[in-house]
Amino acid sequence: MKPLDGLAWTNRFAALGPDFFTELPAQGLPDPHWVATSPVCAELLGWPADWASRPEALAVFSGNGAWPGMQPLASVYSGHQFGVWAGQLGDGRALWLGEADTPAGPQEMQLKGAGRTPYSRRGDGRAVLRSSIREFLCSEAMAALGVPTTRALCITGSRLPVIRETVETAAVVTRVAPSFIRFGHFEHFAHHGQLEALRRLADFFIAHQAPECAEAPEPVVALLRKVALQTADLVAQWQAIGFCHGVMNTDNMSMLGLTLDYGPFGFMDAFDPGHVCNHSDERGRYAYARQPAVAFWNLHALAQALLPLLPVGDDKEVQASTERLLEAVEAFRDRFAAQMLARLRAKLGLAGEDAGDQALADDLLRLMAASRADFTITFRRLSRALAEPEPLRDLFIDREALDAWLARWRPRTAPDAQARMLAVNPAVVLRNHLAEGAIRAAQQDDFTEIERLLKVLGRPFDEPENPGDAALPPDWAHSLEVSCSS
Repeated sequence: MKPLDGLAWTNRFAALGPDFFTELPAQGLPDPHWVATSPVCAELLGWPADWASRPEALAVFSGNGAWPGMQPLASVYSGHQFGVWAGQLGDGRALWLGEADTPAGPQEMQLKGAGRTPYSRRGDGRAVLRSSIREFLCSEAMAALGVPTTRALCITGSRLPVIRETVETAAVVTRVAPSFIRFGHFEHFAHHGQLEALRRLADFFIAHQAPECAEAPEPVVALLRKVALQTADLVAQWQAIGFCHGVMNTDNMSMLGLTLDYGPFGFMDAFDPGHVCNHSDERGRYAYARQPAVAFWNLHALAQALLPLLPVGDDKEVQASTERLLEAVEAFRDRFAAQMLARLRAKLGLAGEDAGDQALADDLLRLMAASRADFTITFRRLSRALAEPEPLRDLFIDREALDAWLARWRPRTAPDAQARMLAVNPAVVLRNHLAEGAIRAAQQDDFTEIERLLKVLGRPFDEPENPGDAALPPDWAHSLEVSCSS
């Protein structure tokens, strides 16, 4: 293993040119300290276990230094926020460092919270300890659940005060992904009529992240279809674990189908299809049940951005090009439906496939909603309900209705249903109150709960040593709220 300051860094995104970013140094945290590191993420990068103790590591990941080959920059993008065109956005508090050469190929790294950039608008470019802990833990928790996601390598902290609803302290979280390119990058150049830059971005993304699309008759259409399928897979996985993103703006949608930008996210406790995890989402645009439709809407926005790259000389050409892009977006519908049903079948431990499986799953979800049964615990207890139905029955008000449903379900289960269900229905997810416990301890300079919780979340399908990690949330948890400042 080369020493970290001898790593090979590449800067392919920087080769796109100044239209795509502003190069600038980070504004480092004063007197930084380590808050947490992810051994699993470091292993993904091929880094040694003691990487954080290497000289200059703390400085690099708190924005106070850079290893040779890093080229800090903030990218520009635009997007729709809550369904409304928001104009130019960009990396307002994120700074791209470059790509580390890893066994898994180049992995981009970003510092989130390293100070103002030209795209900060009225913001200070900082992240607070609270939100950084939430993003760090959830990034790694989602990876352990098998959900495509950006990763989090570490958090550094500082006594630097940052004003949100109250005065908090600053932190920087280091994010890792093969690419951070979003729908909004394409929307930006399409909206501003920068056709050459739009084409360069599409060619760049296809070459580095979707090379198979280059062989298609129309690479851009093939790319959109690929993104639509990946997005369908991702949202189906969110729905299957009761995860709510909270801010599914087009600038928060990954071209790789990754869970991107952990702000006001939440795992549902009591099941409610209309659950809104973001206190700032007053109209409930991003409610749990609406996530598939919003993703589909966002794909249409991406299609509109890609349209100028197809023949658009006259009305007939425009219509034909539009239809080909819309057909690519339509791939989302069937893929999502198929993926969602497959995941529900797995969660229910069903043997094979039957025409009545969708209705069976929907009927359980209706019973859960009527009783506000806990989403994660319901499916975990269902995993053992063939042998132990009483713990599951305790979650429901109408037990007779549940019993009738169980009578329909049992004959459809596979011989090894319990083992299969326990492998897909997690015991532990990052509930808000678990994150809050780690946050409150960290605010008192105790980071051990972050480390403990990271280990528990890294094995989500195992029963935790502490039963409280998998228990119903305490009463005080119902008062917790997350918003766009989270």
